[in-house]
Amino acid sequence: MKIIDLRPRGYCHGVVRALQMVKKVIQDESYPRPIHILGLIVHNKKITEAFTHFGVISLDDASKTRLELLDQITQGTVIMTAHGVSDQVVQKAITKGLTVVNATCRDVTKVHDAVKIHLNLGYEIVYIGHKNHPEPEGILGISSDITFLESALDAMNFIQKYPNKTLFVTNQTTLSRYDIDVVLNVLKMKCPDLLFDDDICDATTTRQKAVIEQEPVDLCIVVGDQLSSNSNKLAFVSVQERNILSYRVEGVSDINPEWFKSVESVSITSGASTPTKVTNEVIEYLKQFDYNKKETWEHVSSLTYLDILS
Repeated sequence: MKIIDLRPRGYCHGVVRALQMVKKVIQDESYPRPIHILGLIVHNKKITEAFTHFGVISLDDASKTRLELLDQITQGTVIMTAHGVSDQVVQKAITKGLTVVNATCRDVTKVHDAVKIHLNLGYEIVYIGHKNHPEPEGILGISSDITFLESALDAMNFIQKYPNKTLFVTNQTTLSRYDIDVVLNVLKMKCPDLLFDDDICDATTTRQKAVIEQEPVDLCIVVGDQLSSNSNKLAFVSVQERNILSYRVEGVSDINPEWFKSVESVSITSGASTPTKVTNEVIEYLKQFDYNKKETWEHVSSLTYLDILS
């Protein structure tokens, strides 16, 4: 079976920075204990589990906002995740007397800044994103005047009651081009002169481009967490843009050997929050795999917490 390692893959600069910041807080005893992360530092449960092993408390509850989650913290250090938070969240943490470490990705900060600038200039603001993701939560916390759109239907409903103001449109950084265009094309029917700030981050764009431009294969494996938007989009564009069947796995233990019964070639990529050693373990497993030799089917991860964080 031919194995193709798509590049680039794995950690983006925002994830690298966020993980380095958490490691620094763990190692530096001058940061008050306990250490909390407001949400998941990045969307990868293996990383969350590894930090938990070193005493870090990750607060994540889909039914609560970051502002509400802060009520659970009474002392210590709180780390804001790479996905970003509103100014109200940071201010509340400071008011509670917590030591704040902000690991927001600079690409997300850029979107926050652009939204604030155009709000002050009097624009009508539209933000394209996915519900129940922390990145839109942070943006929408900036102002109640921001309109959140997820689908073409949302866009149709919006333009039917669109106010007579100049429109500024931006987006969640981890979306696919398809996600944005299905909404943007509807908005342009009503507002052809809208101002669009394309904020898909470079890491998302280049990884999706590698999947779209890959040579023909029978199967594409995406290594990434189920909560990782950019990982799910890699699997999506594989099917949507290239008609290549794709499975997303969180690690080698998720692989189903039956997937490869008639497969002669497989490509592998990984999301921007996936540890390199997790992806490499998948690649090494597939290199030795032979569907006709059952002894090659066993696939139990041997990675330690230190491996995940290295």
